[in-house]
Amino acid sequence: MDNLNFKPRDYQKTISESCFKKNTLVVLPTGLGKTKIAIMTLSKRLRDYPNSKALFLTPTKPLANQIFNEIKESTFEKEISLFTGKIPPSKRKDLWGNSRVIISTPQCIENDLINNNLDLKEVSTLVIDEAHRAVQEYSYTWIAKQYRKTSNFERLIGLTASPGSDLKKILEVCKNLNSGEIEIRTEENEDVKKYIYKSEIKKIMIELPDNFKKIRENLLKSLDTKIEKLNKLGTVRVSKKPSKTEILRTQANLQGEIAKGIKDYNLFSSISLLAECLKIGHSIDLIETQGISSLFIYLNTIFKSPKIKTKAIKNLIVDPYFKAAYYLTENLEKLGEKHPKQKKLDEIIKEQIAKNPDIKIMIFNNYRNSVNELEKELNKIKNINSKFFVGQSMKSGRGLKQKEQIKILEDFKNSIYNCLISTSIGEEGLDLPRVDLVIFYEPIPSAIRSIQRRGRTSRHNSGKVIILVTKNTRDESNFWSAQNKEKRMYVALDKVKSELKKKNHPKLNEFINKKDSFMYVDSRECNSGITKKLHDLGIEIKLKPLPFADFIISEKIGVERKSTRDFVDSLIDKRIFTQLRNLRENFEKPLMIIEGIEDIYSIRNIHPNAIRGMLSTITISYGVPLLYTKNQKDTAELLKIISLREQKPNFKEAGVRLERKPLTTKDQQKFIIESFPGIGPSSSKRLLKKLKTIKNILDCPLETLKEIEGIGLKRAEEIKRILNEKYED
Repeated sequence: MDNLNFKPRDYQKTISESCFKKNTLVVLPTGLGKTKIAIMTLSKRLRDYPNSKALFLTPTKPLANQIFNEIKESTFEKEISLFTGKIPPSKRKDLWGNSRVIISTPQCIENDLINNNLDLKEVSTLVIDEAHRAVQEYSYTWIAKQYRKTSNFERLIGLTASPGSDLKKILEVCKNLNSGEIEIRTEENEDVKKYIYKSEIKKIMIELPDNFKKIRENLLKSLDTKIEKLNKLGTVRVSKKPSKTEILRTQANLQGEIAKGIKDYNLFSSISLLAECLKIGHSIDLIETQGISSLFIYLNTIFKSPKIKTKAIKNLIVDPYFKAAYYLTENLEKLGEKHPKQKKLDEIIKEQIAKNPDIKIMIFNNYRNSVNELEKELNKIKNINSKFFVGQSMKSGRGLKQKEQIKILEDFKNSIYNCLISTSIGEEGLDLPRVDLVIFYEPIPSAIRSIQRRGRTSRHNSGKVIILVTKNTRDESNFWSAQNKEKRMYVALDKVKSELKKKNHPKLNEFINKKDSFMYVDSRECNSGITKKLHDLGIEIKLKPLPFADFIISEKIGVERKSTRDFVDSLIDKRIFTQLRNLRENFEKPLMIIEGIEDIYSIRNIHPNAIRGMLSTITISYGVPLLYTKNQKDTAELLKIISLREQKPNFKEAGVRLERKPLTTKDQQKFIIESFPGIGPSSSKRLLKKLKTIKNILDCPLETLKEIEGIGLKRAEEIKRILNEKYED
């Protein structure tokens, strides 16, 4: 292999031979060079098909950046490009045309396929990294389907350390990647043994202190009362110690009953009780596995949040056992009490740094608040420079942009930091040259994630794994669950492998490639999944930022799509009035689609008459027809039918106006007044008709304002409050 800049290992050669011949799922422990096998495969395929391309997909930008560098260092290929969301689609289109090897996140390729900016028929090798993600609606699944439909010389290689713990999941991955072969290696295989650096795995059992047990005892009593009430209602039966999965599944079943139109008060009460059980269960998890600070932060969001409180939260606030747990937690937080795991972690770190001052440590924790807390505590230890490593989301605690994530990994490699404290983002695929010690702050029930966490060490030298387990808690059940799932995974893999040898893996049914029609889709709809469904139905998609609709089917028809929940939310925050006005003013035939099986009257605490009033306003006052669909697939089917009826053979792209229609002075005046609290189209019209100008409305005394029809004292006071209250940044 003269075009490779590295010497392959024997097992890599053996596995790559399978990859040359068939679509292959490669299951290999972390650190044994799965990426190198993919590089060997795509290099040979590029030689065999000189005018073809290779596409390497990986879930995140840091991983894409890492693989891009590895391919550059491992081959003599010159035309290699890295695709990320920061590169404009037009630039990606040019790069695609001029590149032989493309490394990308799946979302970029998905968007470019929908926009017809690239063609997969010239791709001779598609590599799917972290292939266990190729299930359900994840982008991998759809891209692989498009690839199989169009490629002139299909070869699909999946790479993973663990494809799943049950037969059904593994079969789904194999089906979605059209795998004809599975290549499995474990640490026990003879051809990999000499390359394996053994990890010493140690489980440390920790006793929960009595004051922590007292908090847990109150939470368990609270949970018992909720389950007792729930089972007495008779709508469902749940176990005495229900798992989160059981509660969510039961809740979904009840919501399905409501969606069918069943108006039983007990159904609504049961859903609320299940929501309480979820919050109590999460609190128990925190006190058992994380400690006082994490639990106190969470309970404060329940007891002290100024936001509108749901029925479930209101019930918890007055629950005597839940209240007792909160007050006990508050007292321990004031005393600075820590979970014994924190104390044990400090001991371990001090001991290890004393033995080896150059040690590299990676700590995994499920909770972002805990990661932040651990960083502060560990940086108090001499010779430890720790750094938190989390995802981008800013929902809870601090978030990191992908550029910051890449910088932190580089700093860790270069020993600027010697301790990385990570959430699940650190589990997948990261090539860290040396990690001497991996610590699980808590066990996790997932075999995939356990394997990935352990795989951060012993990649280039022997390492150590320590798992902290709180006795007689969910920690213990999670620990054994992961162990058992891992055993089942290898049994299931062997079974699938033997089945694939007996018969060729069947391809999925092909979709019709013919593009019957096209439509403009707002680029913000790209992540909703509906664009993929429209594409699969043969509709040519043109993604653009649309200022006044979600879909433009013709110069006459614009469509606003809303889930049932978004419809109710937009009614509360009044977005819907602006959206309706835009539809009405810009299209001869405006449409609104309400999508979902949820009962629109039970989503938020709004009187049904308010929702009925809005529905009638949309159709009568605004003249916008309402259509209802069950789900995204149903919406896509409906949009296709509408487009086929509307679009004529001579329909031209240029005939559709994509810029916003200029607002008249009258429209702008109404728009400003409708932004006031409680003021809709009718009220704004009455105010302007009565007082003539916006300035007159602003200057109007309260006594005069409240006498105007439809305003009243309450609305008038709220308008004056908004006008006179000082703005604070």
